[in-house]
Amino acid sequence: MTFKSSFCSTRRGFLLGGATVIGAVATGGLPLWSAIARAGETPAPDIVDMLLRPGAARASLVSNPAIQTDVWAYNGMVPGPEIRIRQGQRLRARLENTLPQETTIHWHGLRIPNAMDGVPGVTQDAVKPGGSFDYVFDLPDAGTYWYHPHANTTEQLGRGLYGPLIVEEADPLRVDRELVWMLDDWRLGDTAMIDDGFNAMHDVSHAGRIGNVVTVNGLAPGEVAVRPGERIRLRLLNAANGRIFALDFDDLVPTVIAMDGHPVTPHRDDAPLLLLGPGMRLDLVIDIPVKGKTSFTVMDRFYDGMENRIASLAVSGEAVRDGVADWDMALKPNPVPEPDLDQATRHDLVYSGGMMGDMVLQQMTQSGHITPEMLSRMGMDASGSPGMAGTGGMGNMMRSMFGSGNVWAVNGRDPDRDGDGPLVTLERGQSCRLTLMNATAWLHPIHLHGHAFRLLARNDAPVNHQPWLDTVLIKPGERVDIAFFADNPGDWLIHCHILEHKVGGMSGIIRVL
Repeated sequence: MTFKSSFCSTRRGFLLGGATVIGAVATGGLPLWSAIARAGETPAPDIVDMLLRPGAARASLVSNPAIQTDVWAYNGMVPGPEIRIRQGQRLRARLENTLPQETTIHWHGLRIPNAMDGVPGVTQDAVKPGGSFDYVFDLPDAGTYWYHPHANTTEQLGRGLYGPLIVEEADPLRVDRELVWMLDDWRLGDTAMIDDGFNAMHDVSHAGRIGNVVTVNGLAPGEVAVRPGERIRLRLLNAANGRIFALDFDDLVPTVIAMDGHPVTPHRDDAPLLLLGPGMRLDLVIDIPVKGKTSFTVMDRFYDGMENRIASLAVSGEAVRDGVADWDMALKPNPVPEPDLDQATRHDLVYSGGMMGDMVLQQMTQSGHITPEMLSRMGMDASGSPGMAGTGGMGNMMRSMFGSGNVWAVNGRDPDRDGDGPLVTLERGQSCRLTLMNATAWLHPIHLHGHAFRLLARNDAPVNHQPWLDTVLIKPGERVDIAFFADNPGDWLIHCHILEHKVGGMSGIIRVL
């Protein structure tokens, strides 16, 4: 699957230089326990403490190590320090803001109390420069998660503020080695400095901010040494503002064992490319062949003409074993409560707007997937041209929104700004089934805070394995059915994780009373 991109910047001469070696994500956090110990308190064995300081730093993002880029980073490193914790333990993380602007930390994918979710104006006040905030919560679910700001997110994430959070299973998967790869892209100028044109209208109304330099763990793609017969667990995270990755593993055939942190029936995907939208994660098991090729190239092939090498796996050394390891790849399920589909309340969320969006809305209206009743609930009538019910009303609404600087709509609304309250209100303990409809010309990774949901169907066709997710990638014209059990009270964002789309209006709140 390839997509044309209208972003035409190319790699410059500053990319020339020596090859890099992709290593592990840095683990050099500033331990909060040292300050606690000085105060006379001994940390409990089931508590992990971390001090995170976002601030200015420099990073080597291009293949020439002599060239440094000014970034923002947690504890001076991109990605920020890996937080590794066991399922059931408690995390105490202190944010000390050394940025020149307000910030927070959102713990992406975690089912934690609302007050710890890190959304300014919704769950907490933003932390001003020089201020601090203590995040304290338990980790009920094992899996691959991450942390990032939720204040001025387009710029703060786009300048390098993110890090991995790995919650280890009580019974770890048996593998020879584990790798964590945080994928990102950066929009750099000729001197390798970050382009500061954040929230440009072209990015907001099209595919988001697509960079011209791709990194893995904050480094230019390089080489990973592997051994014949080795079994590797690869944790993949997409930390980019807008780039969707479509990963080609050469002649390797990865087994998917978890999606968005949650275990799934181990399977090999039928699609030739693994799609990973912003905010999404995949856990893979990769078995290196004992004989045959000595090099495998992992490529991103999402954008036509903008393919990127992600890594080269170089096979060398003595074989770990004679054949493929026969160890079990199934992970124990997380304790996520199942929704009652028979009793679930049903709601529709129609995502519209953006460049060329009217055409897709027309098609979905003509096909009956968006009904006159839905248009009426969106504040429109069937007053469009013959055979195009409702598109006139939508076109007028979108022209009005463009005039006010908003580009996208959810059920005809700009929920973050219109003051009309939540998109959906639920009672605690209620099951909810949502149909998400993408009436736009662009893909959208829709992310729900505070809960995990079952992905049930795409265009009414049941989905294999029905995985637990927190972010689902929806194609143009596609309808996706998800369901969750609303057991976590509070106001929870549901938004597109192409961050420029969120800024443009593709965001709202689900309230659990």
